[in-house]
Amino acid sequence: MSQLPDSIRHILRAKQHPARAVACPHCGAAPHRPCVVRSRNTILAQPHPGRVSAWAQTVACCPDCQVEPATPCHDEGRARSIVHARRYKEAEVTAA
Repeated sequence: MSQLPDSIRHILRAKQHPARAVACPHCGAAPHRPCVVRSRNTILAQPHPGRVSAWAQTVACCPDCQVEPATPCHDEGRARSIVHARRYKEAEVTAA
């Protein structure tokens, strides 16, 4: 099977949520693959919230807790399971 040129691959992925660039911690979907509901074997149109959080964590600094990309957000030293809302907005700006 031949590989698609990067220019065409970018156009095809442009309509996808940028969070698909990372693996989904919820369903285990590989990068650039859609999230799925395994019990029904259904492909989801949008990524799981945990995947969006993981993506925001990898691409943006957090304005609330002042951490660098790839570092989890925290509240007074306690790690959060998801990122702060302002970090989502920062990630969207970074990806645009």
